[in-house]
Amino acid sequence: MKHIFSFLILSVLVFLTSCSSDPVSPGPGAPAGGDQFVDGWAVPVDDVFDGGVGRDGIPSIDDPRFATFDQGQTRASYLDALVVGIVNNGIARAYPHPILDWHEIVNDDIDNVSVAVTYCPLTGTAIGWNRIVNNGKTEFGVSGLLFETNLMPYDRVTGSTWSQQRLDCVNGTHIGRKIDLVPVVETTLSTWLEAYPNSEILTEDTGFNRDYGRYPYGDYRTNNARLLFPVSTDDDRLPGKQRVLGVFANEEVKAYPFSRNTGTDIIQETFNGVNLVIARNTDKNFIVAFENPNGLTFNASQAFPAVMEDENGVVYNLTGEVMTGDGDELTLADSFIGYWFSFGTFYPDLELHED
Repeated sequence: MKHIFSFLILSVLVFLTSCSSDPVSPGPGAPAGGDQFVDGWAVPVDDVFDGGVGRDGIPSIDDPRFATFDQGQTRASYLDALVVGIVNNGIARAYPHPILDWHEIVNDDIDNVSVAVTYCPLTGTAIGWNRIVNNGKTEFGVSGLLFETNLMPYDRVTGSTWSQQRLDCVNGTHIGRKIDLVPVVETTLSTWLEAYPNSEILTEDTGFNRDYGRYPYGDYRTNNARLLFPVSTDDDRLPGKQRVLGVFANEEVKAYPFSRNTGTDIIQETFNGVNLVIARNTDKNFIVAFENPNGLTFNASQAFPAVMEDENGVVYNLTGEVMTGDGDELTLADSFIGYWFSFGTFYPDLELHED
């Protein structure tokens, strides 16, 4: 018996409590099984839960509309809200959590990059997915399924089911295929606008009638003991809902908590063969990781939107762009922010940075 605790439904109700005695069935095109894929799934099918809303019951945003802050289409209360920020070819866009809470996926095109902004409110994970899969462009939608209480998108070309935090396809035509990440930065809208005052912001003109001013999950974000679905591993080194940055290097993951200090601080280290520089600022609510292939030495800048300065006097901003000096833009490392419990269950015994 699969016990479905409570979950968001879209309309007049906030939560749905339901129970399903039927196992989740493999999707069309799934392999017949084998040592790696049991019953056509790359994850234990008994751990895949039906959230009760059905495929596209939580509707993705497929025709996103944007406006700058000074155009007055963004709530002032969003300034303190978290956003997912992307910059590509000089175009900066922000996707507010209060909208993502109700839609979870935004299919967008930013100049030459086709991206799905995928966000799981239950694990706090916001990740940019490249929508070019196997040389073809797709859209992602919300399947209504969950693995380790985490979002499982499906692609609308093949119907394959993916795992957001595993970053791969777990059922269907593309099973075993990894997703290509599009770098994102998660911070508050106010911090993002300090760095990119002309940023385009996803508006509430989504085509759906939702109460975007209301968080739909009650005390979920702050109640460390509250999960809506079970997870396989409980790592209690940090409070469950504490936000951390998970950084990926050669198939290994390390978690970096926010700084306990005031202002920006810098971590420089080599993790699993990759030179990294991590900039953190709790007051400004950002933690970002960059590759550092040339082994440069960095110092923190306290004059935001400048974030850090290298040994050659080059100053960089929140996404690694050069603000002053003669140097190359830094590349954001493969990374994303999420609740600690989600990293603990997806990547058991992962290394945790300790100050």
